[in-house]
Amino acid sequence: MSTLKQHLVELDAIHGVSGDEERVAQYMNEYIAPVVDEHYADPLGNQIYVKKGSNPDLKIMLSAHMDEIGFIVRHIDERGFVYFFPVGYHDSRMVMNQVLVIQTETGLVQGITGGKPAHIVTAEEAKQAIPLEELHLDLGTKSREETLALGVQVGDYITFDREGQFLNGTKVYSGKAVDNRSSCAVLIEVMKRLQGKQLVPTVYGVASVQEEVGLRGASTAAFDIQPDVGLAIDVIFAGGTPSMDEKVAPIVLGGGPAIKMYDWTPSNGHGNNVPKKLTRRLIQVAEKNSIPYQREVVLNGGTDAWSISLAGRGAVSGCVSLPSRYIHSATGVVHLDDLENAVNLIVAFVEDLAERL
Repeated sequence: MSTLKQHLVELDAIHGVSGDEERVAQYMNEYIAPVVDEHYADPLGNQIYVKKGSNPDLKIMLSAHMDEIGFIVRHIDERGFVYFFPVGYHDSRMVMNQVLVIQTETGLVQGITGGKPAHIVTAEEAKQAIPLEELHLDLGTKSREETLALGVQVGDYITFDREGQFLNGTKVYSGKAVDNRSSCAVLIEVMKRLQGKQLVPTVYGVASVQEEVGLRGASTAAFDIQPDVGLAIDVIFAGGTPSMDEKVAPIVLGGGPAIKMYDWTPSNGHGNNVPKKLTRRLIQVAEKNSIPYQREVVLNGGTDAWSISLAGRGAVSGCVSLPSRYIHSATGVVHLDDLENAVNLIVAFVEDLAERL
């Protein structure tokens, strides 16, 4: 029997930038499809897994996005260097001096993001992050023809090339795509543990696509499903490190999943004022089952829950968040206990749901 820990490691290793989630979907299908009553994919690529309850008119949608942030090849110059655009939101400081891997139609091609040696960087340049559009990827080739011969083409997706690891024998895992493969691992375990249970609601487990570029997949899935209740499963940036102000990031690693109360992204107006009837129920379930939890109020932390809440006739929608350090970088961190307690909370919540909130 595969474990939550194994799923986390194996999912993190898969390359799957927004728009290129096929390999992640194959993994999700392998482990969830056999334990549910129905599985189908929509035209956008969302994978939808159905566990039937006694009341087919009471629907709950659980959504974990499969995509990770990355890049896409936009130009190959005459010397063979590759230039790229970001896919999803990046901090350009985190991209310098990294090994990246291009997912070509014929296999993986590695390259490095290089820059000027420190010896010749001016004092002014040293204070600035290099804009992503100015970075190049060095494949070791000497011409455009050599780069093309490797199979690299404009439009190929690129990810960080890093093997994840549990740090020094702890339950703290660091990987390139814990946002949001950690939640995909949680979704697998939730659906597995619901197998054989007599439930009232019909559960739609959704492995969604293209969250990092605008919460797109969950929107179409929710429009199709028309759930009564929606729960996104995603990461939230955790504090507890020297560089993080507790007032800005009070969520702590290992403190249990966070129950989202509110989020808002001022730059695009997306937000989710989670209805009290949902957060109140989640808290009641957590406390009844002695599951540790945290309360989350955040700016700039949108999730699939926003899309679910507004699709079709709308839904009571919220999020169970996994605390994560260093999100949107190659070194994201999560705690295995937080994943396990998120599974416990969601399973207990589903079992407790007998009527519309």
